[in-house]
Amino acid sequence: MQRLQFRVRQQDTGAPLWSFLARQLGLSGRKAKNLLDQRCVFVNGSRIWMARHELDPGDHVEVLMPGDAEREAASLPVLYRDDDLAVINKPAGLLTNEARSAETRLRIQMNCPALRAVHRLDRDTTGCLLFAMHPEAWTKLAALFAERKIKKQYHAIAGGRIVERRRRVDSPIDGQHAVTRIAVVDAVREATHLTADIETGRTHQIRKHLASIGHPVLGDRQYATGRELSSRERNISRHMLHAHRIEFDHPLADRKIVCIAPLPRDFVECLRIYRLA
Repeated sequence: MQRLQFRVRQQDTGAPLWSFLARQLGLSGRKAKNLLDQRCVFVNGSRIWMARHELDPGDHVEVLMPGDAEREAASLPVLYRDDDLAVINKPAGLLTNEARSAETRLRIQMNCPALRAVHRLDRDTTGCLLFAMHPEAWTKLAALFAERKIKKQYHAIAGGRIVERRRRVDSPIDGQHAVTRIAVVDAVREATHLTADIETGRTHQIRKHLASIGHPVLGDRQYATGRELSSRERNISRHMLHAHRIEFDHPLADRKIVCIAPLPRDFVECLRIYRLA
């Protein structure tokens, strides 16, 4: 049984206890209320079981996680971890942060309430996702991102054949400078397997850039507009984009961190269907 502790922030003032628990732990409302029913929650040292108990700034909330709730919020694959940071292989269908996200689940899995995501991946993008274990690490890692000292490489399967083996897409996104470097791994008439390195980190950058050159990511329903989908593409349940590699110098230790997330099963199956290497 794990013991987790949280401090109530100003923005959580007046929030009912069940809602606070659901948001912090990444659980459904029903599961959060079950914790209260099981008398597993303490506020400022007192056991509380009233779901609508209102919280005040500075309140200390302690949760004793029973085995079933602990299992629901755990089991994300970890690629690297030390006292300062962690990298996971994020599965598809999971938000980076907010309620019931990779961030809230990992806080429980690692017993680290201060854990915080340093960057984001879209809900259906898989792969390397970096977290800080404490505020100092988050500040230093965020600075590395701002200085473009964290290298990330993605794999994608795009619609249609991209003829150029290497291409640099330099096109602004929402008025901001954005550059994506593309390298073709394999290509057939209907699809292209490629790697993408981003020199900038704009929202949906790779998806927007590939769509802008007429080769949207397969399965991307948001940006693949104005083109007729083949029967094979209509059966793809998510966009085929994977954060394959992340590399940076550890900001609090004298070592380089390199993490590689294997291609997920559905991505590999898509390569097989299109007969791509």
